[in-house]
Amino acid sequence: MTSGLPASKALYIGMEVVIAVSSVIGNVMVVWAVRINRSLRDTTFCFIVSLALADIAVGALVIPLAITFSIGLQTHFYSCLMVACTVLVLTQSSILALLAIAIDRYLRVKIPMSYKRVVTPRRAGTAVLLCWSVSIIVGLTPMLGWNNLQRLRDNSSLITDELLVTCEFETVISMDYMVYFNFFGWVLPPLLLMVAIYVEIFYMIHKQLNKKVTASHADPRRYFGKELKLAKSLALVLFLFAISWLPLHILNCITLFCPACEKPEFHIYIAIILSHGNSAVNPIVYAFRIKKFRTAFRKIWKQYVLCKDTVGQLPERGSQRGQSHERRLRQNDDDDDDV
Repeated sequence: MTSGLPASKALYIGMEVVIAVSSVIGNVMVVWAVRINRSLRDTTFCFIVSLALADIAVGALVIPLAITFSIGLQTHFYSCLMVACTVLVLTQSSILALLAIAIDRYLRVKIPMSYKRVVTPRRAGTAVLLCWSVSIIVGLTPMLGWNNLQRLRDNSSLITDELLVTCEFETVISMDYMVYFNFFGWVLPPLLLMVAIYVEIFYMIHKQLNKKVTASHADPRRYFGKELKLAKSLALVLFLFAISWLPLHILNCITLFCPACEKPEFHIYIAIILSHGNSAVNPIVYAFRIKKFRTAFRKIWKQYVLCKDTVGQLPERGSQRGQSHERRLRQNDDDDDDV
């Protein structure tokens, strides 16, 4: 026992705190990296920022509330429901951001010559707003009535006349909604679609890489080699998302289809930790797999944490040396190998 809590729950809370801090710091670094590095400001990284913002909210908002409610806090039914819906909104936004990233990478490989004309910053911004709008609608659906309020009223021992309940996710959220609408409707189909998109991306890239180089034109293998490296990194992000969230959805399916089946508390804690932990792993993937992020993270660490004045070491703007330096920066920003 630790501070009156069972050892398993104390361990769960400790791991949640570590995940929350890591998630906030890591994803703030991602947003910061995009802010200071011009070469990261294309459409794909616009969607990555949207994903990072959702992960920041998980670390700063969802996990602290999950810890609070794990100790059996008594709250009003709709207060608890709103917290649960917030989790659903953020999860759905992550899924749709990953889908947008997959579609964006598909278009870069399918129509490389006309990609920038088709996928403009305005359209990318519209896609991000659409993803968040759909996520809010899907995640807040239980607030419109698809919840457990009537079931709790039928069992008056679980709710008071003032609608006070012991706040837990399964207490307020209907498993019909979670399995039939959320999982089968808005989680599993996008995941399967993304798998199909990445399979097609890898097929098209390998097909292009196997082509012979023609005459004096630029080697297309350089472009598609870069796309292959980035596609592998983003496919890894998708894979980690799937293995992080599927256990929790599988437990939901067991709850709905086999109410008598036993679900050990330890397994539930592991599934929750995995789902929340996904918010902390993406920055680690970017740091190890994408060179531009790794370079930006180093710059943030040296300049803002170690307080090394890297700006002061740059040549003066307007001087011949300064102009040469700026040309090199622009060239580095467009370097196809800097992935």
